[in-house]
Amino acid sequence: LITGGGTGLGKVSAIRFAELGASGILIAGRREEKLKEAAAEIENAVAAVETFAVDIRDSNRVEEMVNRCVERFGRIDVLLNNAAGNFPVLAENLSVNGWNAVVNIVLHGTFYCTRAAGLQMIKQKKGSIVSVVHPQALQGGPGNVHSVSAKAGVIVMSRTLAVEWAKYNIRVNTIAPGPFRSEGTDKNLWSDEQLRTKIAEAIPVGRFGTAEEMANAICYLASDYASYITGHMLVVDGGWSLEREGFLPLMK
Repeated sequence: LITGGGTGLGKVSAIRFAELGASGILIAGRREEKLKEAAAEIENAVAAVETFAVDIRDSNRVEEMVNRCVERFGRIDVLLNNAAGNFPVLAENLSVNGWNAVVNIVLHGTFYCTRAAGLQMIKQKKGSIVSVVHPQALQGGPGNVHSVSAKAGVIVMSRTLAVEWAKYNIRVNTIAPGPFRSEGTDKNLWSDEQLRTKIAEAIPVGRFGTAEEMANAICYLASDYASYITGHMLVVDGGWSLEREGFLPLMK
């Protein structure tokens, strides 16, 4: 079950799960037309696909989504919490409505999905939950006070559930992608070419990541290859979060 599965990282992850042998995938998102387009691509990778239009801020609708997944596929082995909302803004310019919009999606919505899918996984006595966060959620990120605050909550929530649900053979982890390019990120985060160049120069490996690289890490955390990993945040950022304030270029 993948939220935000109609575009970007969610869609790429769904395709990768299918390529690796997932027999059934439910992709959820707010735009039905994008879900249908993504479903066609995923089916080309050989997997049965179900789509479900949902705003994860609606807890009742989230429960319907989980029920649909169980009705179609019999169980939920993996939940990928990928749905998010963000827009760069300084805190003094952020409205209460803007704060609530992001926090309600990223923190509240992620909990609604995790709880609903988690209850099914408890019945199964097995499951894996992976939530997409951000490296800056542990130290703050100027221009993203709403997003990093919410994602910090997701990290702590995941670590808490990793302990509480370990007895049910449920693993709960997070992945923190660094800068990577997709249709959504180019539109919403770094639409300016100069900004993209500046960001790439600040990444020690010298380039943006790709959605495919992030999807590979997600599939690893979700799979039995990571069977002894829970409560962990996997940073996949080419060393970006380690290089601070352009210090390394000053030494060249």
